[in-house]
Amino acid sequence: MIDAGAFVSGLVTGLREGVEAALVVSIVLAYLARTGNARLFPRIWLGTALAIAAAVLAGILLFATVGDLRPPYEQLFEGGTMLLAAAIVTWMLFWMRRQAGSIKGELLQRIDRTLGDGGAWGLAALAFTSVIREGLEASVFLVGQATAAAQSAAGGAGSVLAGAAVGLLIAAFLGVGFYHGSRRVNLGSFFRWTGIALVFIAAGLLSRAIHELVEVGAIGVEAQPVFNLAGVLPDTAGVGEFLRAIVGYSAAPEAATLLVYAVYLATILALYLRPVRAAPARRAEAPAVRA
Repeated sequence: MIDAGAFVSGLVTGLREGVEAALVVSIVLAYLARTGNARLFPRIWLGTALAIAAAVLAGILLFATVGDLRPPYEQLFEGGTMLLAAAIVTWMLFWMRRQAGSIKGELLQRIDRTLGDGGAWGLAALAFTSVIREGLEASVFLVGQATAAAQSAAGGAGSVLAGAAVGLLIAAFLGVGFYHGSRRVNLGSFFRWTGIALVFIAAGLLSRAIHELVEVGAIGVEAQPVFNLAGVLPDTAGVGEFLRAIVGYSAAPEAATLLVYAVYLATILALYLRPVRAAPARRAEAPAVRA
């Protein structure tokens, strides 16, 4: 049975990370085609495929490790995984915010240097390094989401992965559109709104991580809930379960988890939504076509 909240949470993550990776690959392929180097496409696909395989393997190993641990080490590992996932997505959001205006120009400079040096196989490495960063970020973040969802409902972890798969599939179609020069997707708006959604998801992961650590006594604070809304909006069924999977809603939160959630959300949203001036992109002249 699909958990709708977990599915949507995974879809947002898969779509966001997938679009970033698809954008990089489509820019590389379009530039190679435009400079008469389409024969090098197989090397781009090789680097991309290896990066995806490595990211999937890393995610599987990380998620499998959780199930092999016993309490309290399982809770500590789960809490640590969710903390790491929240930290990674926070870093990724601000990195993309700073680089959004110049990422294409810098990428084209790297392609020019690779072709100019005659290192055609370097393009495979370029594709690999560009995609593996997104893939590893997505793997860690999805493992954190799947871990939290598995605690909330049966089939929650599978729903996160199913949502991520759908998100990645949509991202692949958008990548094809980028390659063919589609301008229908406003990337600035896309990354802004998905970024806001991920801030809420990361806040939920962070609060769940604090809950796990409080529960096993790793954080010496009061474990009593501040309030209990289980009779009004329980987090084990219906809308409450949906909100729990997406934004980390808890019907009976401890003071520590509630405080961390509120502080993170207010701080990160305020910083993320600040206006930013992108640095002008510069790139070298296109290299001559090599035989």
